[in-house]
Amino acid sequence: MNKQVEAAIKLANLKPGQTLLELGSGDGRVLIAAAQAGLNAVGYELNPVLFFISWLRTRRYGKQIKIELGNFWTNEWPKCDAVYVFLLPRLMPKLEQKIKNESFFNTPIISFAFKFNKIKPLNDIDGVFLYQLNDKD
Repeated sequence: MNKQVEAAIKLANLKPGQTLLELGSGDGRVLIAAAQAGLNAVGYELNPVLFFISWLRTRRYGKQIKIELGNFWTNEWPKCDAVYVFLLPRLMPKLEQKIKNESFFNTPIISFAFKFNKIKPLNDIDGVFLYQLNDKD
């Protein structure tokens, strides 16, 4: 596991059995790290090739990992205990609005590499940032 994925799991600060939602799950490496930490994980992936690769890589974790082929911008997010993203800076304001629209206030939001414009991170480790929006943000 690379140090950024390890940092993300640490910053999420979840207990075994809790759920991490990954927006844009790519090849499944964060989902796998979450499962190895005893977490449940749900990933959204828009690219069918990456979806298939991550599905293949995560099959051995059974119901612990669920991957949705679809657009997380247009789908309602499932219940989760933390959210992980690796998005471009220009998409962070849109993500902030989606978090508010989905009422994910007080849910840990972990962002690799890119920060929200108007919200200060609560913590960061190795370029991975922890946020928690409240209804006043």
